Amino acid sequence: MFLSQRKGARRKPLGRRTGLLKAGKDFFLAFSPERENPGDPIFSAANTPKVVGGFTKDCLRLADLLYSQVVVKTVPVSSTRAAESAKLLENIFRCVNIALVNELKMIFERMNIDIWEVIRAASSKPFGFMPFYPGPGLGGHCIPIDPFYLTWKAREVDYSTKFIELAGEINTFMPYYVIDKMTAALSERGRSIKGLKVLVLGIAYKRDIDDQRESPSLKIIDLLQKKGVKVWYNDPYVPESSGHREYPGMALKSVPLTAKKLKDVDAVIIATDHTCYDYDWIVRNAKLVIDTRNAVKRARKNVVKA
Repeated sequence: MFLSQRKGARRKPLGRRTGLLKAGKDFFLAFSPERENPGDPIFSAANTPKVVGGFTKDCLRLADLLYSQVVVKTVPVSSTRAAESAKLLENIFRCVNIALVNELKMIFERMNIDIWEVIRAASSKPFGFMPFYPGPGLGGHCIPIDPFYLTWKAREVDYSTKFIELAGEINTFMPYYVIDKMTAALSERGRSIKGLKVLVLGIAYKRDIDDQRESPSLKIIDLLQKKGVKVWYNDPYVPESSGHREYPGMALKSVPLTAKKLKDVDAVIIATDHTCYDYDWIVRNAKLVIDTRNAVKRARKNVVKA
């Protein structure tokens, strides 16, 4: 809806650029950011409040009227910029807090403290705390990407987004951390990374969905392949993986999850904690399990938390 008159020019609405149409009179421009939580059994587009911003008051009025017919509640704001900023705040909030618990996981691991126990304890506080959970990295189309729109835009007003960029660095590092934990565990068992066979459980970016966009599993697989490791994956929701834009050369198919396969590989990485997996059975049949999601609740000799 926004076009630039020339390179380096400030962006203006289409109608104002041509001089033929006027926004708010001849056409109506509004912005309403997507609010979606894939796999959520409770919240859908219909029962999630919808933020709406208009280019003019009439634009807002018409957009609000439209959305009011299909959603439980609208949240009008003063402009399209405010509406988009609300979306950025929501995703930056998640990105930063996930980075925080990921960093705490690595710190507490050195202190021999269970981050999952700490989160459970902190969650008992009925105010002032919202639990976030560590993992092998960020995934999905929004949270790994959207915060850095603001990073780019902030440069126009001569501001460096240190907090957002630091969170991005921590979350981006997590797949490397998983590989390091696996390598260390194998070294303790007298194995080097050369010639290894690894099975990755879950290539979707979160449990019980089929969306693999920006999935940390893809990065883990890519890192392992570059080290010469033979890698398979199993995901009941994703029968095939093309690697998407970041890994265009990746072409894999989900292999059957059998006792024979679990026993054949040197390590199993639980990258996505799908609820359909029988984790006790997996642990019984695998030589080594790298658990990035706290899917295995009880301590086991062949399970390493990562």
